[in-house]
Amino acid sequence: MTETILAAERAICTPGEILATGMGFIPGKGTYRESDNIRAGRLGILSIEGKVLKLTPLSGTYLPKINDRIIGTVCDVLMTGWRMETNSPYSAVMNLKDATAEFIPRGADLTQYFDIGDNVMCKIINVTSQRLVDITTKGPGLRKLEGGRIIKVGPQKIPRIIGKEGSMLAIIKESTGCEIQAGQNGLIWIQGEPEAEIKAAKAIKKIEEEAHKSGLTEKIKTLLQ
Repeated sequence: MTETILAAERAICTPGEILATGMGFIPGKGTYRESDNIRAGRLGILSIEGKVLKLTPLSGTYLPKINDRIIGTVCDVLMTGWRMETNSPYSAVMNLKDATAEFIPRGADLTQYFDIGDNVMCKIINVTSQRLVDITTKGPGLRKLEGGRIIKVGPQKIPRIIGKEGSMLAIIKESTGCEIQAGQNGLIWIQGEPEAEIKAAKAIKKIEEEAHKSGLTEKIKTLLQ
């Protein structure tokens, strides 16, 4: 039987769609083999790496992973730390020892450090098999995010929004003068002049919507002019 790829690189594929025929191709993440065909197992963008076909999901829920840098929102102040929402099905806990190098006396008012509603750039340091998540603000760039606004995007689009070695975010920062922090959980913090924040948010949303298209960098530069 002839070996043929039926879908183009970076094409948007739908569940069940035949991507290739023949036994020479290998089903990768998000695809499966059915007889001589490789089919899409979910809605996603096709990537072809040699003979391996993979799909990157177009939508999906963020699942916490160790070393991910995320933006958490304080939802509860505990006796020994804080609980945070993580834009996922699982909340996270930050203990006192992971919050600050400063000594916090027993019985101190913890809201003077982090209060309910505060947005925090933090890093995941542990995820148990029961999906209990521990986070820290000890590390470069990890801190409470003062002011600004938070926008939400699909977590799987974050690498495209950041760009290679931070290139895409650098373009937006330079053009708008905004400070921007992107969490791998799909939350992005923008702080700057109100009009600049709106401009930056529009650019980020355009990247999210057109992540699968080529020539995106030039489109963003044009949008920001």
